[in-house]
Amino acid sequence: MRSRRSVLAVPGSNPRFLEKAQTLPVDAVFLDLEDSVAPLAKDEARANVVTALREGDWTGKTRVVRVNDLSTQWTYRDVIEVVEGAGDRLDCLMLPKVQDSTEVVWLDTLLTQIEKAKGFEVGRIGIEAQIESARGLVNVDTIAGSSRRLETLVFGPADFMASINMRTLVVGEQPPGYTEGDAYHYILMRLLMAARTHDLQVIDGPYLQIKDVDGFTRVARRAAALGFDGKWVLHPSQVDAANAVFSPTQEDYDHAELILDAYEYHTTVERRGAVMLGDEMIDEASRKMALVVAAKGRAAGLSRTKTFQPGEAG
Repeated sequence: MRSRRSVLAVPGSNPRFLEKAQTLPVDAVFLDLEDSVAPLAKDEARANVVTALREGDWTGKTRVVRVNDLSTQWTYRDVIEVVEGAGDRLDCLMLPKVQDSTEVVWLDTLLTQIEKAKGFEVGRIGIEAQIESARGLVNVDTIAGSSRRLETLVFGPADFMASINMRTLVVGEQPPGYTEGDAYHYILMRLLMAARTHDLQVIDGPYLQIKDVDGFTRVARRAAALGFDGKWVLHPSQVDAANAVFSPTQEDYDHAELILDAYEYHTTVERRGAVMLGDEMIDEASRKMALVVAAKGRAAGLSRTKTFQPGEAG
């Protein structure tokens, strides 16, 4: 899977921001044609995005374009112009405000038609589905299983909060008066279960108080603790925090790799299914947990600082 610890939002109508985004150490970037672009600037933004994809240096970044949602008149032109103009430089399209599986199927079908017409590899461009309403969350299981192109579910908190009449204007923070537990826990877990059922990644949405890095970090840790793969960033000040929060520590990464090596050695050489690694018993369940941490560490660019020695396990 692609690494998406930090996902930078960039308005397609701002060439300066499009250029700046190429220099930031984010895992993924989405060039936005939706909420951050005024209605009268949509056409210009499409052209800006195609130019940025074709001429920019996005090395090491997953390249995504967020099109407008299907209730608007802009979506089909977004898809056609961006994919025909720069489909060979594009990794995914993000479809916002997804309400049910038919919307993802529509996008999949249109992408296939364009790829065939342009001679692109059919199915290479992925889809990210943004869940931003009560209806979308209720239908999230069928949405998650609607297309082989689907790579990621994305939580859109602001529109979601509006859709359920949550009594707050601060996106990402607990609503005033909610003093027991976490008002977002069910939403996040619901997205997580649907994503993992269909082997998708799941990304937390933005934290709008861009100068409050401590607040961003606190909210990001909540999502990371549950198992989310990353979070949107709106400002360069949030990038390092996101990359750190959604990466394993060096100690945890080394430990995961040691578990994998020890389990491989003892199940193949000694043919034992449960052994000790130091003071810790490891078995098949341990291997599965270690695979997750090791994969995240590798995606984050971590290098091992410890090597397995058979004498360390008994």
